[in-house]
Amino acid sequence: MFIWLASYPKSGNTFTRALLSSYYFSKDGTFDQNLLKNIKQFPSNALFRKYDFETKNDKEMIKNYIKVQKLINKKNSIQFLKTHSSLFNINNIHFTDLDCSLGVIYIVRDPRNVVSSFAHHFSISIKEASNRMINGHFIGTGLDENTIQFTGSWNFNFNSWKSFKLSKKYLLIKYEDLVDNTEEIFLKILTFINKLSRKDIVVDEKKFSNAVKSCDFELLKKKEAREGFIESVIDKDSKKRINFFNLGKKNNYKSLDLNIRKELESSFQKEMKELGYL
Repeated sequence: MFIWLASYPKSGNTFTRALLSSYYFSKDGTFDQNLLKNIKQFPSNALFRKYDFETKNDKEMIKNYIKVQKLINKKNSIQFLKTHSSLFNINNIHFTDLDCSLGVIYIVRDPRNVVSSFAHHFSISIKEASNRMINGHFIGTGLDENTIQFTGSWNFNFNSWKSFKLSKKYLLIKYEDLVDNTEEIFLKILTFINKLSRKDIVVDEKKFSNAVKSCDFELLKKKEAREGFIESVIDKDSKKRINFFNLGKKNNYKSLDLNIRKELESSFQKEMKELGYL
């Protein structure tokens, strides 16, 4: 069975996948961006086509979410699926269920820092990014690999995945902790995975150390400048690729327009207090 790596967009999912793909899918733990291909996005047109399911109609894709997940589970090895989708239920059709999912690692980030990263990545204004985070939206166009993912609002996305808590199959990771205390939090993630897998596996110290070192944000930023990055997107106006690794720790919500900041804090007050952001 697979483990979900779920998050709202621009919340640290890629950093988490970089660490995990380096540790599980390389020989020595050293990161290479091609290793990310081992962790598939769900849903994605490519994944559905692989199992001979229709991809031209989003409603048909939703109907087959569980069927595709069951087929993925036939592979008898550790697997992860990335998603920015909320854990929704549309017309009594569920995004996933506990029969398919081993568990979820949910990565969350202060929404006041998400908003600027979100705006940068999707080439939109901070105000538009804030509106989408508060009012809910989807990402993707439904064309080619840009399969639509129904993210919902920032707080709906965060709250929706908590249902896994009831079965003790939920691990919450704060992006800020992962960046500031990478070794400690990454070890927590590996321990959680081993617990879900019901395996008492000793952590490979060499691979662990190499994964942490090679996934340093500034190092990844420099590598992107030299080599590009497979998950960067093209600006709709300039037609140039937008840097995926942008500000990292330097992203500071205190520079936000005060009205936007207050609007985010008001809309997400309950969740931000729960997470210690307020």
